[in-house]
Amino acid sequence: MLGIDELKQTRFYQEVKEEGVEEERERLLARAVPGFLKLGLSPEQIAEQMQVDAEVIHRVIREQGQQN
Repeated sequence: MLGIDELKQTRFYQEVKEEGVEEERERLLARAVPGFLKLGLSPEQIAEQMQVDAEVIHRVIREQGQQN
């Protein structure tokens, strides 16, 4: 049986962990982007401040536009 340290070294664990991190990042972006836009920042400025690619911000904006 695997101990916790061995489990953390498995590829499965690492992939699940990365998926969780990515999902959390997406949630944070979805919450933060509208506020930055209201402050008058451009998607490129938001991307720079959030340290992500501008296309990620544009995608978040598109997705939120589809939800409204």
